[in-house]
Amino acid sequence: MLLDAKLSLLLIIDVQERLIPVIDEPDEIVRSIKILGEAASLLNIPVMITEQSPKALGATVQHIDANGKLDTATRFEKIHFSAFKDPEFQSSVHQSGRRQAVISGIESHVCVLQTAIDLMNQGYHVFIVADAVTSRTPASKQLALSRMANAGAEIVNTEMVLFEWLEKAGTDQFRSLSKLIK
Repeated sequence: MLLDAKLSLLLIIDVQERLIPVIDEPDEIVRSIKILGEAASLLNIPVMITEQSPKALGATVQHIDANGKLDTATRFEKIHFSAFKDPEFQSSVHQSGRRQAVISGIESHVCVLQTAIDLMNQGYHVFIVADAVTSRTPASKQLALSRMANAGAEIVNTEMVLFEWLEKAGTDQFRSLSKLIK
């Protein structure tokens, strides 16, 4: 199944101030999430951002949205590892009418994995952006990607997401977004 911008929503899971310094490849993850956020903004794809216990772990890092593209994102504080266990988050996902969840964030083997599996159990098509998720160790990330794939998630990368959302070259949107990956 290909991604469709009209069916997708972008989830940014727990990319928080106190988690970023301890995860593997933080610069790559932030760069990829920033690109996904800009693409979602340009293509009118809803964005939902979660924060796990923000009093303890801090707010979402500001540099994923240096130019204000995510100002319209819906933000959720949560205590469950799976964002989908939060009634407000679950309601927003259902009300979006979107059936494809593109997931980025931290940590792959905890909050990303549990959210992805809960979404799949509710019939959503889940796409995990491999270069936009991470954990403290590469081994934990790889185990999580494998487990999510075995459960039915599609494992993709940022460029796959962009070009599937775009569908064709030659548009103003294509010209804007292709600059992000050069």
